[in-house]
Amino acid sequence: MRILGVDCGSRSTGYGIIDSSENRQLLVTFGAIRLHAKNSFSDRLVEVHNQLLKIIQSYSPQFAAVEDQFYLTNFRSVLKLGQVKGVVLCTAALEGIPITEYSPLQIKSAVTGYGRANKIQVQSMVKQLLTLPTNPEPHDAADALAVALCHAQVLSNRNRIRTGIISA
Repeated sequence: MRILGVDCGSRSTGYGIIDSSENRQLLVTFGAIRLHAKNSFSDRLVEVHNQLLKIIQSYSPQFAAVEDQFYLTNFRSVLKLGQVKGVVLCTAALEGIPITEYSPLQIKSAVTGYGRANKIQVQSMVKQLLTLPTNPEPHDAADALAVALCHAQVLSNRNRIRTGIISA
């Protein structure tokens, strides 16, 4: 199965796509949609949609996952992040891709085994899990790959339970 992970941001939105089969995950692609601060915010939202649509149409993911919104102290930042996330959710939905949201704690726990891991630890584990030669850059892309890996783990566990390999 092919999984798209997205790390929403108002300046840079990371994406990562992996192929997952049982306990094996392979990197397909990753990167970041860089948004220019000089553009209006609505133009940046359109850019996220257009770029994400190209990625989806180029790589045909079957599933998508995003980080669930967390609490920030700056209301404006939360609002902008929510708007970017809305564009991501809508783009995936319009393409018929089921999308799941995970908390930062769930993502970090799935990838590192520790829910309070820092960005460097997450990057390092993503590198190891996908057998990459170097840590994925930028951080947004590494976080997006972590989201995809988290979803792969959840789907794998659900499949094991469904097929009776693990008792519920």
